[in-house]
Amino acid sequence: MLVNGKVFPIARGMISLWKDPGNTLSVYDIEDGLKDSWLQRMSLRYVKLDRATAELLEERYIPEHPDLKTLLSLPADSLGYQYASHLIAHHFDPNFYRSIEVNSEVDYLLLRSRQTHDIWHLVTGYDVDVAGELKLKAFEWSQTRRPMALVLLVAGLLGAFCTSPRSFLHLWNQIIAGYHLGKQAKPFLARAWEKEWEKPLTVWRQELGIRVE
Repeated sequence: MLVNGKVFPIARGMISLWKDPGNTLSVYDIEDGLKDSWLQRMSLRYVKLDRATAELLEERYIPEHPDLKTLLSLPADSLGYQYASHLIAHHFDPNFYRSIEVNSEVDYLLLRSRQTHDIWHLVTGYDVDVAGELKLKAFEWSQTRRPMALVLLVAGLLGAFCTSPRSFLHLWNQIIAGYHLGKQAKPFLARAWEKEWEKPLTVWRQELGIRVE
């Protein structure tokens, strides 16, 4: 059957996501269903073209869960402080994601993508509203070819076209800009962000080629 017999969990997740775009569990249902697909294998091959990313995949670096109180003790301009402040301001849990037992490079790739989702938001400067999420997914697709990024982009664009066709073109242009930024920036997956929480956010952006407008 389609996608190694996992078509039903994927379809169930797609239906749930369509009914409630904010349902994070449905996102993970879809991604878990796609884990053994040729799309996910393509993504793995793509990210490993970058040597630093390939080395991190081989190392399978997994940091400790971030302690927000500790991060808030860092300088105000640091990535760690800004990350903790971002999570607190939006009432986000740093360990919100569905965990994965890492038995393969694909497992690690998915886990790392989930762990660093809000760091990517912070460094790119993309908001956590619908437009910001879609821009980040375009950035992510550009950098990783992650199947889930493409699924969410398609779902988001369809939803936007159906609910607000007049603003669709503006959203489309924003998504294209996110894609191009991902192409120009250095690979985010290659970064062990948590080892350098104290580095200023502006320095991270400069090193990675990110301009926040």
